[in-house]
Amino acid sequence: MPDDLYIPIEPWPRSGRPAKHDVSVWTVTDDWPDSVPISDAELDVFEAWFGDLFDELFEPHR
Repeated sequence: MPDDLYIPIEPWPRSGRPAKHDVSVWTVTDDWPDSVPISDAELDVFEAWFGDLFDELFEPHR
């Protein structure tokens, strides 16, 4: 394989118009409550997909 397939160049120009505001000075905040309720169905989904990971993270160290 040739070793020059990827040559770093300037970032690709973005299509569309530029942002109207300077996004580097934006401040991101949230208004979520400290405790967000979830349903039993949502909890079941998390346990089904991430149960093994949760067990590994939260099991007592031996």
